[in-house]
Amino acid sequence: MDELGIVGAVPAALLRPTDPNVRIVGRALTVRNVAQTAPVADAVKTGISGLGEIEAHNLAEPGDVIVLQGVDLVSNLGGISATIGYRQGELGAIVDGGVRDVDHSRGIGYPIWSRSVTPITGKWRVETIDINRPVSIFGVTVNPGDLVLADETGVCFIPRERAADVLQRTQHNAAAEQRREEKIASGAPVAELFGVTRR
Repeated sequence: MDELGIVGAVPAALLRPTDPNVRIVGRALTVRNVAQTAPVADAVKTGISGLGEIEAHNLAEPGDVIVLQGVDLVSNLGGISATIGYRQGELGAIVDGGVRDVDHSRGIGYPIWSRSVTPITGKWRVETIDINRPVSIFGVTVNPGDLVLADETGVCFIPRERAADVLQRTQHNAAAEQRREEKIASGAPVAELFGVTRR
């Protein structure tokens, strides 16, 4: 991605996976949350949750990944939401914010990468203001339909119109690395591995 001028990688130190053994590749279905302005006590009295990611699940198609620009240290996505997402065929969620019920989401096979994990509900603290519009995840702009790749090392977002370019470059680099691995195994001198000599 660097070689193609694409900024889109976020390390796992910032977006931690709930299951480091999982790897996903899917399409972004985006959600944007902001902090509610009303005091929590007032929001509780209304009995109305500000969370609206359920509508994103309603739009989801198999192979989608929820990509949520959220609020940190309160939950933007919990167990019921994960269960609905799983039923809809989503591959998982990327949340620039807090999530909860991670044992449940992990148990049903709905992996999440998040900024934080929290027991604090977002129902009275968070408001969903956009679905399927551009979002920003740690400064990376993600549009609906962009490619999302995530594993134990982090998350990459690839603009959908650049996906073929990235695939071609990745295949080229992987083939070159395989040849280098074979040279290492055969005992080739270090200078031959990289085509340079130390001075």
